[in-house]
Amino acid sequence: MKMVFKSADILIPKNGTDMTKWSVVACDQYTSEPQYWNKTESIVGDAVSTLRLTLPEIYLEDADVEQRIDSINKTMNEYIENSVFDEYKDSFVYIERTQEDGRVRKGLIGVIDLEEYDYSKGSKSPVRATEATVAERIPPRVKIRKGASLELPHIMILIDDPDMSVIEPLTSMKCDFKKVYDFEMMQNSGSIVGYVCNDSAKESIYNALDALQNKEKFNAKYGLENEEVLTYAMGDGNHSLATAKACYEQLKAENPGVDLSDNCARYALVEIVNLHSDALQFEAIHRIVTNVDTDDIMAKMTESLGLCEGTDGQSFEVVINGQHKSYSVTKPTSNLTVGSLQSFLDAYLKESNASIDYIHGIEVVDELSKNANSIGFILPDMDKSELFPTVIKDGALPRKTFSMGHAWDKRFYIECRKIK
Repeated sequence: MKMVFKSADILIPKNGTDMTKWSVVACDQYTSEPQYWNKTESIVGDAVSTLRLTLPEIYLEDADVEQRIDSINKTMNEYIENSVFDEYKDSFVYIERTQEDGRVRKGLIGVIDLEEYDYSKGSKSPVRATEATVAERIPPRVKIRKGASLELPHIMILIDDPDMSVIEPLTSMKCDFKKVYDFEMMQNSGSIVGYVCNDSAKESIYNALDALQNKEKFNAKYGLENEEVLTYAMGDGNHSLATAKACYEQLKAENPGVDLSDNCARYALVEIVNLHSDALQFEAIHRIVTNVDTDDIMAKMTESLGLCEGTDGQSFEVVINGQHKSYSVTKPTSNLTVGSLQSFLDAYLKESNASIDYIHGIEVVDELSKNANSIGFILPDMDKSELFPTVIKDGALPRKTFSMGHAWDKRFYIECRKIK
């Protein structure tokens, strides 16, 4: 049985920690909303918190980023030395996240083997990217991870398990597990409960995952012939996993011939979630372009994509000063609307001083589009049933094609793992 996803030595803050202050949202959220992070700062105050162990991407271009990274590394070491954590050896953590809408998303925390992950387009590895990976986004994250003694995951990986065989059976078994946290999450983000799985559950998990990796059944499921099995498809945090992969590959290059099979750098802490969870909703990721002549971009986009008013075929909404107008693409350059739009935007941005940001939530696009020299683009949602077949047959989707739910329902940092 090949263990691509396996149990790990997981760190969780000791009983008595204020977990609401400890746990903060993924660093790649609210990148255009400094008020969110300012409020998070005020909530956390001087408490021990993952806010002190991560670098929200809103600060990634700030002049003091090097000092922030140094502070993160120092704080990680302090938390370890001050025994902030309990360590659960060779464990899985089963979680139930009650989202803001009341739906419960069930997940499982363990480590993924980076030897089995290849994010390049057309990859045939068991763990694959679902969207294009931007190489330029990896080095800044490597700089953060390289000096870190801990890793904290906002990585969420999807399994296509319509029989609900891997994660869902843990619900009826949890009465025999140790509950390790149960708390309300900050800023109206719902609540979460976590349990350390027992040995019986671990065996059940491995057996169910092994069945998902069966090549014959995999090919029959998707109507394929002799295709390599895709078991784990990236949902959130692909660039974080790519960063872990880059650090591991660098370690291998620096240590030729050395057996790194048990080295902690070979693995990355992640959460797996069943694609078929009712709580898992795919939503489009919208765009906001700033510092742009809106008349110029609309004229060039109309010519390039053959835009006309309406909603036939590939279509999206343009938002200027909070006002929406629908346009259809008559000259598509991709099979997906987001691909046609993104191809144009990438080319346009190279020839201009404009900037782009990727937004979760139409209301945020509306507000940001009211700023001078700004334009927003609202894209249609993708049906999640299209994910695995598309990645298997066509490779990674266009960059920032979909998001799994609202920003406030994203994965929050809780568990840690030593990586040194």
